[in-house]
Amino acid sequence: MQTITKYLALAVLSLSMQFIHAQDTIQNVNNKDKIEVLKNLKEHIQNEERNFLKAEVEAINERLDKGDISSAEAEILKKEAAKKRALNIEDRLAIIDNKIALMKRNDEGYRINNEEDLSRVGFSIGGNDDSFAGIKINYKNKPKKYDLRTSSDFVLAFGLNNAIIEGEKLDDSPYKFGGSRFFEIGWAWKTRVFKESNFMRFKYGYSFQMNGLKPTDNQYFVQQGDQTVLEEFPENLKKAKLSVTNLVFPVHFEFGPSKKIEKDTYFRYSTDNQFKIGLGGYGGFNIDTRQKLKYELDGERVKEKQKHEFNTTNLVYGLSGYIAFDEVALYVKYDLSPIFKDQAIKQNNISIGLRFDMD
Repeated sequence: MQTITKYLALAVLSLSMQFIHAQDTIQNVNNKDKIEVLKNLKEHIQNEERNFLKAEVEAINERLDKGDISSAEAEILKKEAAKKRALNIEDRLAIIDNKIALMKRNDEGYRINNEEDLSRVGFSIGGNDDSFAGIKINYKNKPKKYDLRTSSDFVLAFGLNNAIIEGEKLDDSPYKFGGSRFFEIGWAWKTRVFKESNFMRFKYGYSFQMNGLKPTDNQYFVQQGDQTVLEEFPENLKKAKLSVTNLVFPVHFEFGPSKKIEKDTYFRYSTDNQFKIGLGGYGGFNIDTRQKLKYELDGERVKEKQKHEFNTTNLVYGLSGYIAFDEVALYVKYDLSPIFKDQAIKQNNISIGLRFDMD
């Protein structure tokens, strides 16, 4: 009876220890079996570190593609990552070899499962998602996720252009609808405002804006002192167009939902296939003003380019906004600064069209 009681007590004690200590040595696993598991773990460690290195190299390449680092910097980072992973393999294998040596020269009751290395190697009971061949692995050496809060993209916009003239309706504009157009090309950076949310983004960059105005009724622009006026051209005009090119620095706050994409070594917020609203403005300066004329004189076609100031405003600024889905937006901009300075009647440029932010 005492023998049965002893065995029963041992069984209860064994079950209790299994539930309390998830990494205690299994009673029926001898040192030879444990040594075999440790040997198998060595190959797993090498593969694991190689996979970590591969993930780190991919993250570095992504930063290089985004233009955050140079090719030289990327090469240095890759070499440092490779060196670190090689040393990790060497040190972790040395830990396993030391444990194997301990197991070989000690009896079956010698336990090392509570000792921790970088992977926390121990013998666990049963299988779970964190175990490998009966050995618990805690991946403390996983590379940290790389968060890219700022991205950049190419900006392209074009559409219709005209002017709001003081005291006149837009319908009475002396400039052709459809014939007067604008074109914009530039580069923009976008930074997530809040650390844990991508609902608001701060967007900024630079753009070249080219605003074109085509007068109606065979008219063209003439500079008379400090005034620029429209006069009728003495010949039959095929084309008359004033082009004003500005270098501006747009700033917008962009709002809208996004999708969080999480990978092993990085996470991103994607606004693909999402609605976006951008509100802001721009400021800059005029870099070129010219008028193109096409007409016939004595039966010959004449193309004339007049590069004058035409009293255009040197410093330009205005308001702009867009409503977008994915990469395509309806875009509106309005110059608060007048087209011509010191003008008796104030004129302000206005544009509406499509905008493409290709990030």
